[in-house]
Amino acid sequence: MAVRVSDAPEAKRYEARVDGDSKVVGVAQYIRTTELVAFVHTEVSPECEGRGVGAALARTALDEARAAHLLVLATCPFIAGWIARHPEYQDLVYQAHSRVSD
Repeated sequence: MAVRVSDAPEAKRYEARVDGDSKVVGVAQYIRTTELVAFVHTEVSPECEGRGVGAALARTALDEARAAHLLVLATCPFIAGWIARHPEYQDLVYQAHSRVSD
């Protein structure tokens, strides 16, 4: 199964399609700023679960964040878990640094 992922900025999400079909079978929704991209929700159609669609969404979205020099805030459990299992993406993770002191 060939998974194709593309950014749909007007919908604020990455979309996955399989085997040349036009039907969207997975999405990774995001909020993007000039400094970071927050991934808020990822969903894959039940018929495509476990077939690499989610991984393709995560890899493409994170590779594009890296290319754009954006940090990643993964509030979506799927994306957060995927990053945790792929240490080569740890450098993208946004770390909040408070300037408040007691």
